[in-house]
Amino acid sequence: MAGDSHHPERAAVAALSDSFVAGLREWIKIPSIGVDPAHRVDVQRSAEWLAGQLRADGWPEIEIWDHGPALPAVYACWPAEDPKAPTVLVYGHHDVQPVDPVERWHHPPFEPVTSGDELFGRGASDDKGQVAMHLLAVKAHLAATGQNAPSVTLKLFVEGEEESGSPHLRKLLEDHSEDLVCDLVVFTDTALHEREAPTVTTGQRGVLGGEITFFGGTDDVHSGRAGGAIPNPATALAKLVGALHVDGRIQLPGFYDDVREPTEQERADYASLPFDERKWLAHNGGGAQALAGEPGYTTLERLWIRPTAEINGLSSGYTGPGLKTIIPASATAKISFRLVPDQLPEKVADQLRSFVAEHTPEGIRAEISFRGDGVPPYAISPDDPANATVRQAVELAFDQPVRFARAGGSGPAAVLQAWLGVPLVYLGATLPDDRVHAPNERVVVPLLLKGAEAAAHLWRMLPERLA
Repeated sequence: MAGDSHHPERAAVAALSDSFVAGLREWIKIPSIGVDPAHRVDVQRSAEWLAGQLRADGWPEIEIWDHGPALPAVYACWPAEDPKAPTVLVYGHHDVQPVDPVERWHHPPFEPVTSGDELFGRGASDDKGQVAMHLLAVKAHLAATGQNAPSVTLKLFVEGEEESGSPHLRKLLEDHSEDLVCDLVVFTDTALHEREAPTVTTGQRGVLGGEITFFGGTDDVHSGRAGGAIPNPATALAKLVGALHVDGRIQLPGFYDDVREPTEQERADYASLPFDERKWLAHNGGGAQALAGEPGYTTLERLWIRPTAEINGLSSGYTGPGLKTIIPASATAKISFRLVPDQLPEKVADQLRSFVAEHTPEGIRAEISFRGDGVPPYAISPDDPANATVRQAVELAFDQPVRFARAGGSGPAAVLQAWLGVPLVYLGATLPDDRVHAPNERVVVPLLLKGAEAAAHLWRMLPERLA
């Protein structure tokens, strides 16, 4: 699919590649760990670094939003030459995950190291590398077109709390609703399927997390003096956990009622992607010895388009060395759900309450708590005109056909789309094995350069496609 039409963007990206990598290395050195209060000042430094880079690149409107409860976010706008051109908002984040266990890193996490075409450091992939990729794309677009302003009005919104679950995102959207008006959102926090099999993401699962606690009494009691005569909350909770799945299906009442089935074309796209289940299990399964899940679906479909219920932790009674013969006073299970279109977190929360009530025996008191309101799922049709344009732009950059995929993880895409009321598409250029959230995070620099080229094509192509 190569052709002369893409050479200006590719040449411009290549000419700017060294300065791009140098700038990204500088940004990675700032330990902007948003979830750690000790690093709040570093999140501010990270926002200021990004604002300074935008000024150096020539963006005419730049603001740091740091006057509310949210950690600092960066906003920028570059109006198009044509006032009638569409407006595109690029979303990303500049906060990063903690680095624990630090002893597992081959190099200090905030001292970036280059090895071949890989750049190692916390935030290299998630998400500083992809935000920087879009800054490069704007410069390449202007160089390739010879314009002084982009072909679309570009807005950049880079928040500082995504790794904390974006707790103040709705407040930011409300407070800055006029600034963020746009015709399309480009979400840049997703990965390609494989290096040799580029894809365009069309959706992410939602998430809802909480805790279930069973109380039997007010104190732990001697199991010889009370065992067999009072309910054991640990036993009762274990039975509930065991009843959560039957033959791979989640047993919450009505849980599957709202699940949107994929189209046949989507399933065909997923089936055509290269995928070695045993290799995936070895690299991504955390030492698991076998695959499991909902019958009738492939591993990729289970990861992308099917909902899940997972027990994330169990705690009760004495867990120290040796034996302490007690009946514990309480038992707790941490649980999370990955949700798919058109499931709603609040409805699943009600379904969990019903399930727990059904499985709470006499003499046990149940409490359920949730971590926030949850994150809704989001998906856009592969046939959406903007989505089709992203696919064509990626095909130009990668010189090969591109298929659609989904992401099993979660993000604030649905919140952005609902508040802004416009389509949201995905454009990312990292890999699933970049070890994001883990030691030795890395990014493949040539893929970021191709992503920048794709975005440069996209800004040139969108005025016609969104007209």
